[in-house]
Amino acid sequence: MLTTRYVTGAPNWLDLGTPDIEGASSFYGSLFGWQFRSGGPEAGGYGFFQLDGRTAAGGMQTTPEQGPPSWTVYFQTPDADATAKAAEHTHGSVLLQPMDVMDRGRMAILADHAGVTFGIWQPAATKGLDVVQEQGSLCWLELYTPDLPAAAGFYHGLFGWETSALTFAGGTYTTVHPSGTEPDAMFGGIVPLEDDPTKAAAGAWLPYFEVPDTDAAVSTAQERGGTVRLPATDLEDVGRIAELADPYGARFAVIKSAPPQQQG
Repeated sequence: MLTTRYVTGAPNWLDLGTPDIEGASSFYGSLFGWQFRSGGPEAGGYGFFQLDGRTAAGGMQTTPEQGPPSWTVYFQTPDADATAKAAEHTHGSVLLQPMDVMDRGRMAILADHAGVTFGIWQPAATKGLDVVQEQGSLCWLELYTPDLPAAAGFYHGLFGWETSALTFAGGTYTTVHPSGTEPDAMFGGIVPLEDDPTKAAAGAWLPYFEVPDTDAAVSTAQERGGTVRLPATDLEDVGRIAELADPYGARFAVIKSAPPQQQG
C-alpha cells in the first residue's frame, strides 16, 4: 500500500497541470475538500492542494504548449541525473532535464519506452506528499501500456520495481512494489491497453483517490463540470471505483476501498 515512508522507486509526489488553476481548485475542493495554497512568486505559479493543512498534491496553470491538462506522478530517486540518463539508455526519453526546485529537491520529467509521461523526484527539504491513503488523497496508481512485459522491464531497470500477479475471475492483475519490499507494499498496477475499460487511445498513468462514497463523488464531479469515463463499478474485494475527468480533461479515478479482509 502507499505510504509516506518513501523509499527508492515509490511514488512520492503528484501534480496537476491545468489551463485554469482557479477553476481546478474549485472543482477538486468540492470533490476532495482540498484548498489550494500558492507557493508564492518564487514558485512560478506552482502551488499545493492541501487537505486539512497537509499537502495532498501540487498543481499549476499550464499552457497548451506545455501539454494537455493532466496529472503527473513522480517516483523517488536518490539521483535524478543518473535516473534520467538510465531512462534514455533503456528506450525512454527525457522531456524536462533534471533541475533543482529551490531547496526542495531535484526533479525531471521523463517518458517510458511507450511514451508515457512520469516524473522523478530527488528529495531534499521536501520529502514528498504529506498525506496518502486517506479520504481525499492518493491511494493507488495504474499504468495503461501497450506492452505489459516491456513496461515491467523498463521500470524494473529504472527503479528496481518487482511485480506480483493477483488472480481474479477472468484473469490476472499485475501489481508493482518497490525493490526489497514485500508484495503487500504494492502501490499500483500495470494494465494492457486492450484491457482499458475506457479505451483510451494512448498509455497513461492514472491516479486513484480515496473517497467515502464513490457514487456521491461521481455526482459531485458531474455537477461541477467533470465527465464520467467509467461509471461507478464494484470490484470484488477491491472496492467501488469510477474513472472521471475534470472540467479541463485531466483523467483520474476515485475509489471507496473495500474493508481489509480479516485473516482467519
